[in-house]
Amino acid sequence: MSVSPLRGLALITPIFLLAQAAQADLSAEDVWSDWKDYLASVGYEVTGAESQIGVALVVSDIQMSMTTEVSRVSLDLGKMEFVENGDGTVNVLMPREFPMAFDVTSEAEDVSGTLLYSHDGSPMVVSGDRSRMEYSYDTGVASFRLEELVVDGKPMSSDVAALSVTLTDLASDTVMMIEDSRSYTQAIWIASLVYDFVIQDPDGDDTAKFNGALQGLKSTGEMAIPKVEDPTDMAAMIAAGMAYDIHFTFDGGNSNINGSDDGNSFAVQTSSQGGAFNLGLSAAGLAYDVVQTETTLSVMGSDIPFPIALSMAELGMNFAMPLSKSDEEQDFALGIALRDFAVPEMVWGLLDPKGELPHDPANLVLDLAGKAKLFLDLTDEAQMAAVESGEEVPGELNALDVNQLLFSVAGAELTGSGAFTFDNTDLESFDGVPAPSGEANLTLVGANTLVDKLIGMGLLSEEDAMGARMMMGMFSVPGAGDDTLTSKIEITEDGKVLANGQRLK
Repeated sequence: MSVSPLRGLALITPIFLLAQAAQADLSAEDVWSDWKDYLASVGYEVTGAESQIGVALVVSDIQMSMTTEVSRVSLDLGKMEFVENGDGTVNVLMPREFPMAFDVTSEAEDVSGTLLYSHDGSPMVVSGDRSRMEYSYDTGVASFRLEELVVDGKPMSSDVAALSVTLTDLASDTVMMIEDSRSYTQAIWIASLVYDFVIQDPDGDDTAKFNGALQGLKSTGEMAIPKVEDPTDMAAMIAAGMAYDIHFTFDGGNSNINGSDDGNSFAVQTSSQGGAFNLGLSAAGLAYDVVQTETTLSVMGSDIPFPIALSMAELGMNFAMPLSKSDEEQDFALGIALRDFAVPEMVWGLLDPKGELPHDPANLVLDLAGKAKLFLDLTDEAQMAAVESGEEVPGELNALDVNQLLFSVAGAELTGSGAFTFDNTDLESFDGVPAPSGEANLTLVGANTLVDKLIGMGLLSEEDAMGARMMMGMFSVPGAGDDTLTSKIEITEDGKVLANGQRLK
């Protein structure tokens, strides 16, 4: 079963809908009606028993449900109160302990249970008018806890599945624009988030326990929700203008993972001094960018002879790809950055007991970008099923740029860049692969020195070293500096492959 990010946001947003006060009148009925309209706009059917008690609209037995081709999701929110304050604003009141029962039915399995949301009882304050509602919510402590979980009719004990999340000093502000199409902007601040959950194989002994914390969280984002006939049709939603853009940062965090796998125990600890996560989805495609700074990783296990501790100054990854069919070329990108990756001296002591190699931290940076055409919508489940069965080809690669390549370790460093285009009408020149054309330029520094040291350490034989040097000689020429090699690899439009002007193919 898959649940789209849009549907997930639809579940979460009503809990944190917030904003700042405005000078206009709202009724309790206005707010409740708009909640129903909002949830309907993202595919949920909402029902509830309404009763007016003084200035309060009490809605009991609130039910949300969504049915797709592969699953049905339902959520029972119990009772909420919408209370008019007499100044044009409305308080939305939830019980201090607010149980939410869920039921997910799919072809794979049926899952149901209860998630308990607890807070200090603070209300959401809603202000504005029926075209622009502003929400604000502020609570000192809030928590989510899995109270019950049933999978295919079988209750899961807390030893098999458990989840708890505690938030401190949570504040949220949201502005909801209600026009021909709906949109909202939102900001959330959380001083700290502490989590703890357990997963165990109900049919075996394999288990994993996760716990950790994040500090100084901030999330900002905006979302546009168009009106379409079927809100569960993601391809139609995106084509009609559905989009969201989310930015998340944190000041620091740590995590612990303990468990067992096939009788072997393991423990992993991590920490970082902050990071950021950006996510965007629109007609232009899907894009995300994640980075962590000053990250440490410690690994222990029954089948590991000694603890392994690693650190890195930066760990990052970015990805962007189109989602919608187009006759025009569309951009994509992929990148990874691992900077100042260091291993402990204990590990170096095993590999290099005499200290003959530089023990400087390693680096790996790869930045790719390009252009491609999509022959179908990747969000269309029927079209993707045809791809998986081999009936359809999803698209074609038209261009690939290597904006940056950096790999350095043990005193050697490889850098480079390049750009290639692809002829998709020629699948013969390169054995079924679209024929490329373009060039790449590479520089290798310190390779011969590293080879000599590896020979002296007994890690590389003379015969293997000779083969490596012959390969470097075939593809490279001496550069301007000491122990420097350069290489220019060209692929011509008529299928020739050249290395520094010498034909290889």
